[in-house]
Amino acid sequence: MAKNFDVVVIGGGPGGYVAAIRAAQLGLKVAVVEEQHLGGICLNWGCIPTKALLKSGEVNALLGHLADFGFSAKDIKFDFKKIIKRSRDVSAKLSAGIGHLMKKNKVEVFDARAKLNGNDKVRIFDKKGKSLEDLTAKNIIIATGARARVLPNLESDGKFIWTYKEAMVPEELPKSLLVVGSGAIGIEFASFYNALGVKTTVLEIADRILHVEDAEISKFAAKEFEQQGINLKTSSAITELNKGKNSVKVKIKNNKTDKVEELEVERIISAVGVVPNSENIGIEGTNIQTEKGCIVTDKNCRTAEANIYAIGDVTAAPWLAHKASHEGVIAAEAIAGLPAHPLKKENIPGCTYSNPQIASVGLTEDQAKEQGLNIKVGRFPFIGNGKAIASGKDSGLIKVIFSKDTGELIGAHLVGSEVTELVQGFVLAKTFEATEEDIMRTCFPHPTLSEMMHEAVLDADGRALHI
Repeated sequence: MAKNFDVVVIGGGPGGYVAAIRAAQLGLKVAVVEEQHLGGICLNWGCIPTKALLKSGEVNALLGHLADFGFSAKDIKFDFKKIIKRSRDVSAKLSAGIGHLMKKNKVEVFDARAKLNGNDKVRIFDKKGKSLEDLTAKNIIIATGARARVLPNLESDGKFIWTYKEAMVPEELPKSLLVVGSGAIGIEFASFYNALGVKTTVLEIADRILHVEDAEISKFAAKEFEQQGINLKTSSAITELNKGKNSVKVKIKNNKTDKVEELEVERIISAVGVVPNSENIGIEGTNIQTEKGCIVTDKNCRTAEANIYAIGDVTAAPWLAHKASHEGVIAAEAIAGLPAHPLKKENIPGCTYSNPQIASVGLTEDQAKEQGLNIKVGRFPFIGNGKAIASGKDSGLIKVIFSKDTGELIGAHLVGSEVTELVQGFVLAKTFEATEEDIMRTCFPHPTLSEMMHEAVLDADGRALHI
């Protein structure tokens, strides 16, 4: 006999579990079907554990500058296995916390794989693929996420070639590493391993790293990474790969010069994006549409089936955990009949937690110019900020873009220490449609890094005070 629910959520990642909680708060009977771990890729293999690793890398880098702060120490060492264990422990703790939240909100969790069985039923299967039962649902939310994109000849073999999963739990630290892809995932892994002394190279087919970011910010970050010892190879791709006994030899071709060079490394991390998990979930038996594998939805996350919604990485870019969570709330509230509050993608922040950090929201300068917008740009460097200098983190830049015609904040782009925390100020400003004048009239606390946000805005009008 089928169990009946108001909402069945397929997937318990940052989109799915948040959608379930919000739906339960609104008085709906909710179930979540998750075949692996609550929290999804983000909590178990992505956002959270990588930040734990990056923190260890940051600590190791800081220990190399003790003298700058008046300290000295001898024979400082790190235990790589403990670094990895701490990262896994952090994930386990948070995953258990999600389980507690499910119980608190009376959400029934099924440890199983799910597949649509028409537009009002979800069939669940055990780990071996045996059909268990059908869950009847008035509404269904698909939150199946995405998986790592695999390039030909760069399939994970568990030894020489890693995806993000293998890169997070290696048995030992390699001496050399090639990271293929310079998006947030690739740059974060490069930053972590380089901080622990691994000879690190980043390969990018585009003409610059972090190519979705503002070009000026990308250039600034690249210079910082190179000063730290990371070797950046842009406009380049692997043309040949040969595995040896203990290492991999690759031939790399520069697409601008046609120059080919050889590189030998112990490990390769493939970080070339993600593929939405829209296959084998039963959508072919419905009216649900896809574009390049991404499920098509409207502003309320509703698919072409009126009672089926899709959120997060299984839908269109950007593929970010916070976007998934926000969409989870939108879908749950739409199901409950609350007024719509569509998510404006131009107000979604992007963050890279490397050293230095990179954060942004809105259009880049080039995008604004391509759209023919009449803009003005303000900048402020970290070297002009007292808190940054006192913290020993005085390398960075904040850049803002405004409309000359309306004063609207069009984009904000940051590189430097803790900018992933600062960017939310600009996100709020964009969300509330604050103008340049509004921000200039806002009082910022001193001494803080946030003062640089104010100064960058003042600079757009030629009124910066400390540079």
